[in-house]
Amino acid sequence: MKINTKKTYKIYWQHGARYPWLALFTFLSVGLTAVVNAIYPLFLRDFINLLASQNADRATTLVALRHTLFIIAGLYLANWLFYRIQQFTAAIFEARVIKDLSDTCFSYLHKHSFTFFINNFAGSLVKKVKWFTGAFEAITDQVIYNLEPLVVQMVITLVILLRVNLWIGYAMIVWAILFIAFNWSFTKFKLKYDLARNETETESSGLLADTIAGHNNVRLFGGYTREVAAFSAVNEKLRRLRIITWNYLGNSMDGVQALLSIILEVGIFYYGIYLWNLGQITVGDFVLIQTLLIATVERIWNVGRIVRTVYERMSDAEEMTVILDTPHDIKDIPTAKKLKVNKGQIEFRGVTFNYNETRSILKDFNLTITPNERVAFIGTSGAGKTTIIRLILRLHELTAGKILIDDQNISKVKLESLWQAVSLVPQDPDLFHRTLLENIRYGRPDATDAEVEIAAKAANCHEFIAGLQDGYQTMVGERGIKLSGGERQRVAIARAILRGSPILILDEATSSLDSESEKLIQGALANLMKGKTVIVVAHRLSTIRQMNRIIVIDGGKIAEEGTHDALLEKTDGVYHRLWELQAGGFIK
Repeated sequence: MKINTKKTYKIYWQHGARYPWLALFTFLSVGLTAVVNAIYPLFLRDFINLLASQNADRATTLVALRHTLFIIAGLYLANWLFYRIQQFTAAIFEARVIKDLSDTCFSYLHKHSFTFFINNFAGSLVKKVKWFTGAFEAITDQVIYNLEPLVVQMVITLVILLRVNLWIGYAMIVWAILFIAFNWSFTKFKLKYDLARNETETESSGLLADTIAGHNNVRLFGGYTREVAAFSAVNEKLRRLRIITWNYLGNSMDGVQALLSIILEVGIFYYGIYLWNLGQITVGDFVLIQTLLIATVERIWNVGRIVRTVYERMSDAEEMTVILDTPHDIKDIPTAKKLKVNKGQIEFRGVTFNYNETRSILKDFNLTITPNERVAFIGTSGAGKTTIIRLILRLHELTAGKILIDDQNISKVKLESLWQAVSLVPQDPDLFHRTLLENIRYGRPDATDAEVEIAAKAANCHEFIAGLQDGYQTMVGERGIKLSGGERQRVAIARAILRGSPILILDEATSSLDSESEKLIQGALANLMKGKTVIVVAHRLSTIRQMNRIIVIDGGKIAEEGTHDALLEKTDGVYHRLWELQAGGFIK
């Protein structure tokens, strides 16, 4: 906790330090505002004393009253000016730092690995980013509008009270120390419950996001009652923690603070009456003391809220701090160079990959895919086909061995250049909740509308797009939910056609297409494959039979390889067995 707190402060400090002049003007204007508020009661005391004086020379008193009033008016105007400055500069300062923090979170988050995103809910990650930036705003507001004015005003107030009467000043110092010590210790005690509440809120958000994303499963597999019960159980736990933090602990703290404030005010006023009776303080001094007490208690009352807010917001922020402090699993090495693909040859040399200590997927895997060769991987589920694709894209790091593209080790090239050289059409295409035009153009943002349309026609999706009310400006919904599976697939193929990368990977790219759509798209795929090194993972034999070589993966190893006809001749082979099990063009 303490380590993460320091790291969070460090991140905030680094981003805030980019705008030193804005920070300086903000804190300077806040300090000057606090100074004005602290010295104002001195002139109010003088004004009251003049009114209460028995001076026979009323003309002189009137001049003095007017002079004091002008000073008070000047202090009001100064307070107005400094407060306006602090609001103006603070708004600019916070807005800029929050923008920078958001950019940092976004850029760092998206560099995490494929595995990282599998293990984290999208909704929880969004919440962590928002809480991280929101925590900076809340903590900065506490420092600017509460903590700094409190410190400045407390120092000046204590100096003034010590000059009025030493014992009153001493009493104020002792009371302030006790008050702050109580708040600090109580808040630290409460923090563990705040952290537990935040963790439970994260759990609740994750469960909500997970069930919303899988709402069809909840409905169609009879999970509604179970999911409602599970969500209710998490929220019941959250309710109990909220009651503890908000009511039992929060209200108890406020009650003790109120009691301490009553003791201070009544005690000092009782002693003040004694001093007034001795003629040691005036009516104006009473007004001075009362004004300072009200301002001080009001300020110091917020110490508990400041500390609580800072701790709570820090606990909110630390979930994102952990992510920012977690090294990226897969990243460019310092000497990484841009991948240059001239031929498109892919070579696996002694590749071994384990997901963990107990799950080995590939072991000493060797394979060479020659330039412009069309290779299909086939095998039973879990054989390692998709893992091979992910390793080519370097979504996982190898346990041993290396993968070369045109004799360049992909672990030593820039990731962006690797991904730029490969176009992937996955089984379940990811589309953004943006227009069809933007989704197709995503792989090549500089493409013209005409080029997008040509690619769409080649992928056989122009016709259905043109039939939509908004055409290419149609919003596709989250992950393309407004489109059918076949339509999403064709949009993904259009995106790959437009990108034109030298290496093409089709991961079950026709699995979502009906027979008619698949027939229409075969020509598009043929055009897409021209002049490219192609890797296909598919069960649809209509796609596999176009390949130069079919590689059968079994248990993470190459069991067989050859053309479709050659493999069928091996009657005792794995491919022949899979062929015999097919029905309607699918491999079971």
